[in-house]
Amino acid sequence: MSTLAGAASKRIDVGGSPRIDLGEGRILSRRAPSLWRAAVRTFVHDYVAMTALAVVALVVVFVLGAGQVSDWTGFTPFENHLPEKLSQPGENGYRLGSDANGRDILTRLAYGGRTSLTIALVATVVELTIGLGIGLLAGYRGGWVDAVLMRLVDVMLSIPTLPLLILVATLFTPGKYALALIFGAIYWPGDSRLIRGQTLALKNREYVEAARVVGNSPVRIVLKHILPNTLPVLIVLTSLTVPGIIIAESALSFLGIGVQVPTPSWGNMLDEAARFYRTNPWNVVYPGLIVFVSALSLYLVGDGLRDAFDPKRTEA
Repeated sequence: MSTLAGAASKRIDVGGSPRIDLGEGRILSRRAPSLWRAAVRTFVHDYVAMTALAVVALVVVFVLGAGQVSDWTGFTPFENHLPEKLSQPGENGYRLGSDANGRDILTRLAYGGRTSLTIALVATVVELTIGLGIGLLAGYRGGWVDAVLMRLVDVMLSIPTLPLLILVATLFTPGKYALALIFGAIYWPGDSRLIRGQTLALKNREYVEAARVVGNSPVRIVLKHILPNTLPVLIVLTSLTVPGIIIAESALSFLGIGVQVPTPSWGNMLDEAARFYRTNPWNVVYPGLIVFVSALSLYLVGDGLRDAFDPKRTEA
């Protein structure tokens, strides 16, 4: 036993993975956990982020089950009952009350969430696609390509976002998907700058140099070796972009230039309820609260993901 214990004390480091020599040709390897496995373990133990993720899941289930909510309440999102307008919660069969046109607030919250989340998700896909493409191109090519693209990013970042959104939405009165495209076309510069920095850090790594030496094309190198290593950044960006788009859409709809009535969204529900906040304060509270809770939960999830993918925390 003492001989075995003495042999086991010999440590061998091969390829960055600590190994213990047990003697007689037997080696016990203790491989360091991968980035993804370590990130998942860190995130699961972040109770604030996990609680926020559970809240996000509940909101998504509520929104996806809008049809079932409508069947349960007995109202459609467009159904008007003017004699029963501005009913208090619990009156006339309205569980959360009715708005100024006698429409059920609970049903419109569910269908409005579909509109708001659809705009947020489509806009996020457009934004990350543009930002990823420009960031990868600028970071990998460098030189004049990088200089031109980054000056374009600087110009876009210098434009006040909210006035630009108001101007565009006023001129064109976009629909749901057009509004999502506008959001994505305006918000991509910050993402491209972050992806560019990540690409600059990755393109001089040994495995990228090896791929270049053996004759891989730049496109193959970017798609096979650089893009997969930017996925942690993209995941964090997605979790932080979606709540930002939800708030931006709510702001535009609240101003009356976003999603137009009668199509419900959380923003235009706030706009309609703001006129009656003295007599029916709950009509303001419900859409405002769900926007607040959804955005806060998504930000907390994003914060947890950022900590989970932090290399310093992972190594620790």
